[in-house]
Amino acid sequence: MIWLRSLVYNVFFFAWLTLVLIVLVPITFLSHRYMRAIILFWARTNQAALRAIAGLDCEVRGRENVPDGPVVLACMHQSFWETAYLLTLFENAAFVLKMELLSIPLWGWYSRKWGNVSVDRGGGAGTLRKMLREARDRIEAGRPLVIFPEGTRAAPGEIRSFHVGVAALYAGLAVPVVPVALNSGAFWGRRAFLKYPGVITLEFLPAIPAGLDKRTFLAELQSRLESASERIRQEAETPARARPAARTAAEDRDSA
Repeated sequence: MIWLRSLVYNVFFFAWLTLVLIVLVPITFLSHRYMRAIILFWARTNQAALRAIAGLDCEVRGRENVPDGPVVLACMHQSFWETAYLLTLFENAAFVLKMELLSIPLWGWYSRKWGNVSVDRGGGAGTLRKMLREARDRIEAGRPLVIFPEGTRAAPGEIRSFHVGVAALYAGLAVPVVPVALNSGAFWGRRAFLKYPGVITLEFLPAIPAGLDKRTFLAELQSRLESASERIRQEAETPARARPAARTAAEDRDSA
């Protein structure tokens, strides 16, 4: 049954994504507002399909830890799921992503139009300065900034070394950084066909205030995410996580 439900969802996912990418071609020449509306509609319908077809929902915790005003969200990265899902919570979020992704046909073009921040991880100090300029523009425009400090997807329970980009943003932007822990990889693994039913946990941890030195900040960020990720990973292994959560993402958004 899991295999069949995963098959149906995967077919829906790629067909729906392809259709949206095609529809967006003329839309991007009209207005960013229309482009944004279609992308957000795609993200929400994708989440609804994941819940209805694959039986996979989400529980959001700690939304009160996200301060009003400029903020950087330093999120663990375990699957494609969080990239799309965070858009349903932060509709105008800009993402820091590796430059190679901009070469993907259509998707890379839309990513530029959206205003995401690209970084060449082998580009040295000049690349970091460019990233910081773009990130500052997004923050000054009132947009939350999402960065995956590990730089690539990791398996549940695996914490990779953080790239220097997150420390550069912390020091250069002087805004709070909210660590975001999750266990999406336990249900939707990297490049995995199967999508297991259950409830993904996404937890916003208390913000790290601006003003720490880079070394202290990185140590604090890694410590918080390691601790929370291990706790959430263990929760994903309990039978209770296969049942609907008492408070799902939809309920969290309604009360926000």
